[in-house]
Amino acid sequence: MNLVTYNIQYGFDCQGQYDLQRSIDAVRAADIICLQEVERYWERSEYTDQVRSIELALPDHAVVYGANLDVHTGHRDPLRPGRRLRRQFGNLIASRWPILSTRNLPLPKRAMVNQHSIQQGLLEAVIETPDGPLRVYTTHLSHLAPATRLPQVEAILRFVGRAPSEGGAWCGAHPDKSTGWIEGEMPPMPRPALITGDLNFDYRSEEYAEMIGPWSHKYGRLTSPMAYQDAWVAGGNDESSGATRPDKPGRIDHCLTTASGEIQVKRCRIDSTAGGSDHFPLWVEFELIPQVSAQGA
Repeated sequence: MNLVTYNIQYGFDCQGQYDLQRSIDAVRAADIICLQEVERYWERSEYTDQVRSIELALPDHAVVYGANLDVHTGHRDPLRPGRRLRRQFGNLIASRWPILSTRNLPLPKRAMVNQHSIQQGLLEAVIETPDGPLRVYTTHLSHLAPATRLPQVEAILRFVGRAPSEGGAWCGAHPDKSTGWIEGEMPPMPRPALITGDLNFDYRSEEYAEMIGPWSHKYGRLTSPMAYQDAWVAGGNDESSGATRPDKPGRIDHCLTTASGEIQVKRCRIDSTAGGSDHFPLWVEFELIPQVSAQGA
């Protein structure tokens, strides 16, 4: 399976020109597509419904969207004259296979006076892949400072970590079958997961150590089954190598996977030829290997 994560900078390419199609073309070959900075009805992007544009451009993919910024505008909807447009900004996941369920988690936000601070979120998609169900998350963390990102990292770790024990987005029996709640199959909440996105930190940061494990001069990177693995490293690359932006060194766009052995990364690469944004797409080739429980063994 192939996954790509890409901050598309709301459709503006590396020359500052609006060209959403260029961003879509850079990722359309992937089975699972995780995009950040996708928006609806902004003047700067020609009042485009980018979610709808992506859906039309990727007819073989299911699409879910998490709007983290959602505000009223004074502009009328040309398709529904009696309604006003809502300006939205958030994350999107597209999948070649069915998306069984989705949730969107608001992340901690700090009020600022002299800096730009917007609501961020974590978008979840439970995908029915050919090898079994898989959780995929995408997010865009605060660009301001470690102090604004660490609470977001902690919220993500709690949410992703406890999800399997909480069950699917809809689970359990309903005492009154006449209500219509028992309709179709309940979606699963599998253990294997990938966390993707523009995390705005590199491998030397406190945030990275919080998610991957601390670093020791004697022992190197210290990880545990509760930590996540960096797909870049699991794919055979040096932790200090790579750049996900054309104008700055270092990797701030990441794909992290659960470290229980169910996700085996075969390759991870950065497409530095893509010019559809101020970021580069990060591609991950992986396999999903179901684990046999001790009881089953």
